Amino acid sequence: MSVNAKHLATFVLGAAAGVALNKYLQTEDGEKLVDDLKAKGAELKSEAEGAIDQAPEYFEQLKTKMTELLQTNFPEAEKMLQDLLSSHKPDKPATPES
Repeated sequence: MSVNAKHLATFVLGAAAGVALNKYLQTEDGEKLVDDLKAKGAELKSEAEGAIDQAPEYFEQLKTKMTELLQTNFPEAEKMLQDLLSSHKPDKPATPES
């Protein structure tokens, strides 16, 4: 692969953008931006960890509500699903392929 003027210009522009960003981040505004980004990142991490902790409870509630909804609106659905699932049982357990 040969290096042409387009590749060289892209490299020079990227390096110039990196230098400019470094200069900006060393200013008061840049430091404030970095602090704000760190705070927002910590907040998002905390929210994600909370969501992971609450996921099992959420899905259990969802399962309960869906069961109630199906039983109320489609009383035959449970029997139909049991019949459907019992008629499609695999003969052998699936083995993962290497």
